[in-house]
Amino acid sequence: MSGGSTKRRHIEVPGSSQSSTQGKLDRFRGRWRIVCAALLWSTSGFFVKSHWFDSWPIETRGIQLAFWRCLFAGLFLLPLVRRPRWSWRLVPAGLFFLAMNVTYLTAMTSTTAANAIWLQYTAPMWVLFIGVGFFKETATRADHWMIGLCMLGVLVIVSCEVCAALVLGYSFEGIVWGVIGGISFAGVILSMRTLRDLDSLWMVTWCMLTTAVALGPYVVWTNQWPSTPQWMPLVLFGVAQLGVGYVLFAMGVRSISGHEASGILLLEPILVPIWVFVAWRNSPGYTPPAIWTIVGGGFILVGLLIRYVPRGMGRDLFWHRAK
Repeated sequence: MSGGSTKRRHIEVPGSSQSSTQGKLDRFRGRWRIVCAALLWSTSGFFVKSHWFDSWPIETRGIQLAFWRCLFAGLFLLPLVRRPRWSWRLVPAGLFFLAMNVTYLTAMTSTTAANAIWLQYTAPMWVLFIGVGFFKETATRADHWMIGLCMLGVLVIVSCEVCAALVLGYSFEGIVWGVIGGISFAGVILSMRTLRDLDSLWMVTWCMLTTAVALGPYVVWTNQWPSTPQWMPLVLFGVAQLGVGYVLFAMGVRSISGHEASGILLLEPILVPIWVFVAWRNSPGYTPPAIWTIVGGGFILVGLLIRYVPRGMGRDLFWHRAK
């Protein structure tokens, strides 16, 4: 103070309107990054069910696609890693990630895209089973609803597929791979819980490159290499569908809760069969989802919505006003 006058300096405090507005804007951007990640991840069926890879044997196609997708995604993410740090906990994470990719893509090549993605999205049910049974975690009423509805959905899909296999001679191999895919996805989630102290991009890059290294010898042994028209779809499958999706997801979860992110990611299983229908419905090999898949997937979706979608998320996602 000088000359009898007082200069007032504006200081932004955490509770100020400017700080509150910035926080709302960050959460708004975070939600839309998760939406974009879900949209990219939902295109997996578009690539797997395409005619580009019809020349690859159906028995090995899932493993080959898993190798090339993880290889290109890992190479894309590697330059973005800033804080790599080794931990023995990365070993089980890499093994579960390997199993998840192989089983999911094998299931998608062997059954409908809807069956594969909905059975994989039973992972939260398996995570809760393990958390309550082995780690003595507390289950809420929403958890109980999720378990009941997810189990009902799995029962509808699996039982009807087995009946169709016995009566009509269909193969239910893809359903078996889908169930295993959901369990292995749960292993990835549980492993990543123990790796919260590591950089998320480093952790994901490690898992992708580990999967590529593990599957590389098998791909060499099959001696089935991509043809010229297949290279671009494979690069896009790895970089755009998986790699860019993980970058957006990692950016998005910095400003919103894990539960809210999980709720937004439910766009993925809804959109997977839609993209396949839009792109390949006129293809000779296209198989639409059976009515029991729609019913079972509906039960699983409702259970996950009850568990993960916060109140008012739809309003906050599509509308933002700076006060």
